[in-house]
Amino acid sequence: MIEITEVRTKKQRKEFVEYPLRLYKGNPYFVPPLYGDEMKIFTPKNVYHKTCRFVFYLALKDGKTVGRIQGIIQEQFNGIHDVKQVRFTRFDCEDNIATAKALFNAVEAWAKTEEMTEVIGPLGYSDLEREGLLIEGFEYLSTFEEQYNYPYYAKLIEACGYTKDVDWVESRLFAVKEDSERMQKILDRILQKNELHIVDDNMKKRPFIKKYANGIFRCIDECYKELYGVVPFTPEMQKQMIEQFMLILNRKYIVAICDKNEQVVAFGFCLPGIGKAVQKSGGKLTPACLVRLLKAIKTPTSLDFALVGIMPQYRKSGLSVFMLTKLKELFDNPYIEYMETNLNLETNTDIQAIWKRFDGIQHKRRRSYKKVL
Repeated sequence: MIEITEVRTKKQRKEFVEYPLRLYKGNPYFVPPLYGDEMKIFTPKNVYHKTCRFVFYLALKDGKTVGRIQGIIQEQFNGIHDVKQVRFTRFDCEDNIATAKALFNAVEAWAKTEEMTEVIGPLGYSDLEREGLLIEGFEYLSTFEEQYNYPYYAKLIEACGYTKDVDWVESRLFAVKEDSERMQKILDRILQKNELHIVDDNMKKRPFIKKYANGIFRCIDECYKELYGVVPFTPEMQKQMIEQFMLILNRKYIVAICDKNEQVVAFGFCLPGIGKAVQKSGGKLTPACLVRLLKAIKTPTSLDFALVGIMPQYRKSGLSVFMLTKLKELFDNPYIEYMETNLNLETNTDIQAIWKRFDGIQHKRRRSYKKVL
């Protein structure tokens, strides 16, 4: 008999966070999120308390946890798009359809009591959380920014009546095909023509973030507003994101272009690949984990492509060549073996066209599902 219980106590919260660590113990491809960040989602430190309603469930069998799931009502998104959606996320489960159905039934029942009409996911509080169900590429190490799952998850979700809503694809890139000197000449002409300049690469991380973070977030909001599941950043969300990623940000992998008024018009940044560094500790920042983490940040063997944005008025200027130029420089580092693109919507032909200018492979696919209630 499967029992579904809502997470309310401190013990249940701990169990909710630790269940996937047991489920994936020994799996060479699973990368946990930071343990402390996951525990914060239950507390007032989670800024999404102001813009979301949510619920957490555990599935128990003979007193043992066999599954978990979270439901989220993203008030910002629903209001902007005039929809009544519940998002499901943090779904982990044994290979048992009855267990999966019990978990999804709980989320769907909650959705109906909140007068929602559809459920989508996996999708978190915003598109900067882990999202999408891995359906291809199970033999590759997950990046820190995205979630790994067993192949049987798709079978469980589809058995609960969910169908494809959108897919994302991911690529592993090895080198830029373009000639560096030619690209630099093109970039220089574009910058001069549009009275733009690249922020000094030697500017330290904290002064850079203090001066340009607001402009970068404005650029993100403008460039990403039409994409799947995206919500605009509140000041509290901006602060939380900076705090979460400050440790692993490396200034060498962040670029920004500004106009003559120092307003950010384009940006791009990568994160050091830290997946292996956090695997052994289950995402807990133990002393040994911190040593591995700091080494991976300083001299990473791989990079995770995080975000890139060009303000609409500059998209036809050819400014995308600046990203290729900077990525070419990164690949010239002897310790960088490859870069992971992370998620790109399969319908995003602009970004797919850019990746074709690299030597690389498309190696993963993720899916968001939908069910009308």
